[in-house]
Amino acid sequence: MPSTKELQNRIGSIRDTMKITNAMYMISSMKLRKARKQLENTEPYFEGLKEEISNILLHFPDMEDHYFANLEEKRKKEDHRKGYIIVVGDKGMCGAYNHNVIKEALKEITPEDHLFVVGEVGRHELAAAGYSVDPEFLFTATNPSMHRARVIAETIIDLYKKGELDEVHMIYTQMVNTMVSEVRQERLLPLKTHTFLKEELIQKALHHQGDKTRAQAEQEAEDWYLIYPDAKKVLEKLVYNYVTGYVYGVLVEGTASEENARMQAMQAATDNAKDMLAELSIQFNRARQSAITQEITEVIAGAKALRKKKSKGRSR
Repeated sequence: MPSTKELQNRIGSIRDTMKITNAMYMISSMKLRKARKQLENTEPYFEGLKEEISNILLHFPDMEDHYFANLEEKRKKEDHRKGYIIVVGDKGMCGAYNHNVIKEALKEITPEDHLFVVGEVGRHELAAAGYSVDPEFLFTATNPSMHRARVIAETIIDLYKKGELDEVHMIYTQMVNTMVSEVRQERLLPLKTHTFLKEELIQKALHHQGDKTRAQAEQEAEDWYLIYPDAKKVLEKLVYNYVTGYVYGVLVEGTASEENARMQAMQAATDNAKDMLAELSIQFNRARQSAITQEITEVIAGAKALRKKKSKGRSR
């Protein structure tokens, strides 16, 4: 059994660690609330952009544009180039957050794909695994901002317009609730016409067919969608801003998920530390009681020896 001194040192070390994990929990909690608030404040603006693009597509159904290009035709090209924006964390101590994103990314990507990785952990791991990670795409995942999202969007859109990328996907983590987060993979470019048109067409079907159910209206909307061709032209600024908003939302979701994972990891570490302290306290009390018992036994033995010595002296 360890000595009382060793147990005291270990208890003190665990208590110091608990102070750190509690502090990290509080910091992550504040960052999480900040990220969610930022997203809530910007959502109405980007929902408005989405509505404007929907209106353009509905009023000008004969227009086509490279942002809404036919993806099937692109995929038939022999040199079809895909890019992935992968949002990972900059540091660890956040449970399986980084591992889950990288694991999902490895299921989707190939060595030929061009990777744009946000976050130091993902950059190092994917580059070490031999994948084509853009060396100039050096963006942090910490404290997402609209400026960062705009720079990322402009970089990706420019490569797409130049034909260096035919398809762009995003892999990130979405926080479903405080206990559950899911790694998601969604296509960013080319934009899906269906994303903008379907809800507008459903509302139109419900307006003209008041006696029909929403399910019937959805089916009718699907039929209308097949009639409309891809748009020829979408306002450049609207598309840029919409993609910027999409990227910003992904960055915030990633940050929120990372901080939520870190909160859970720090809470688990704190709980484990409490359990260890309880066990060590029991061991310390036992060790102290054993030491006291040993000291008492030694005192009694010494007193008995002293009495025997005095008795022998008197008998002589």
